[in-house]
Amino acid sequence: MHDKALCEIRRRHEDKCEKKFCAIDGGMRERSMNIKMRILWLCNIMLPAIAESLELPYSNREGWLTGIYERMSKDDRKQVELGICFPVERLEGKLKEQDGRWMLGSTVCYAFEENLNSPEKYDESMEARFSDILKDFVPDVVHIFGTEFPHTLAMTRAFGRPERILIGIQGLCFACADAYMADLPEYVQRRRTFRDWIKKDGIIEQQEKFRLRGEHEKQAIRNAGNITGRTVFDREETKKINAHAKYYHMNETMRYNFYDGKWKMEESVPHSIFLSQGDYPLKGFHYVLLAMPKILSEYPDAIVYVAGNSIIADGTMKDRIKISSYGKYLKRLIREYGLKDKVKILGKLSAEEMKRQFLKSSLFICPSSLENSPNSIGEAMLLGVPAVAARTGGIPGMLGDGTEGLLYDAGNVDKLAEAVIKVWMNPEEAEKRAEAARKRAYRTHNGDANYERLLEVYREICE
Repeated sequence: MHDKALCEIRRRHEDKCEKKFCAIDGGMRERSMNIKMRILWLCNIMLPAIAESLELPYSNREGWLTGIYERMSKDDRKQVELGICFPVERLEGKLKEQDGRWMLGSTVCYAFEENLNSPEKYDESMEARFSDILKDFVPDVVHIFGTEFPHTLAMTRAFGRPERILIGIQGLCFACADAYMADLPEYVQRRRTFRDWIKKDGIIEQQEKFRLRGEHEKQAIRNAGNITGRTVFDREETKKINAHAKYYHMNETMRYNFYDGKWKMEESVPHSIFLSQGDYPLKGFHYVLLAMPKILSEYPDAIVYVAGNSIIADGTMKDRIKISSYGKYLKRLIREYGLKDKVKILGKLSAEEMKRQFLKSSLFICPSSLENSPNSIGEAMLLGVPAVAARTGGIPGMLGDGTEGLLYDAGNVDKLAEAVIKVWMNPEEAEKRAEAARKRAYRTHNGDANYERLLEVYREICE
């Protein structure tokens, strides 16, 4: 049966209210008198609600997507008919039984196969899968969350309607590639450990993978007529690639856990520093280690806690075999500066565990060589945790220097150390800045306001 005929049958079954006809792509399909927008999301992960319905494991990453989905599901106005597509390693089990398509309430869910372990590789077969999804759902707008994976490019090619494509900028791979080395010594950049050699994943190769991802990213941005972002940095960078795309300012909503709770100095561990991650050079963990001698000269009890996987473990032979060149460099800094008891790797943390660590830390640092609008800073601001961050990318527009936190020139470890010391030497001022940051964050990351803004963007694109 013809694809459009199938689509019309499905629409007749799902929509019982009074209807009218409207032209779509030269054809006709039925829509209610109260015209709804058919929005197809392309996500980087399977949303937890979808995974739970299929009894599958899921990731807590990009938790803000769940927030938008829940608001949309509970919105009595029902302005949006939603479809969601997401990558899986393989279509198997219930996914395969249903050909990767099923209903979750009124939401149509689609799975597609993609190797997320090699995001630098483009798989043309995704275009065919997306073509099938697009024929089935017939969206008014395709909203793509992020440009980090090649499925973004595949979807823009499959849809082929730039004026109805909306890309939401998260990070920018091509910019990250340029900043990836983060002032590492050249010998560290070029060195390859056994693990690096076996996996063909030394630091130079890692940077090259970001460059390849960046090329796909640029092509996708050129194919889009609409872009959402939230910083001067992402606006300027995307404009260089596609000056004709319409840019919409769209603030992000954080994970719901971080809207409850408030940092209190007396309940934090004195002189404790928290980093949200540090397992590759761009995130700047080594800058903090280089700054520690100066920090310790003023505060000998200072300690650093780092969330995420440990790349410096060496307790077993397997750990030693798996160490990367960057991990080896971090271990050398820890050894040379006597920091063995001053660094604690916390492992992968849930949202609630992250929140607890924020609240018990006396200071949060974002030392990255480049960031657009890191959620970790937004989360720290919401909780009112004193923050120090590198002046890079979109951060200066997110955290006011001297009024909401302290910024330092990216890569300047002396200035980083001085900022940390300043926070601890003037705790009352630090608290004032943190409270100002908290008030701003509650405005910027207001979930209801951001949801209404999203609907406004959808309506404008559909006009």
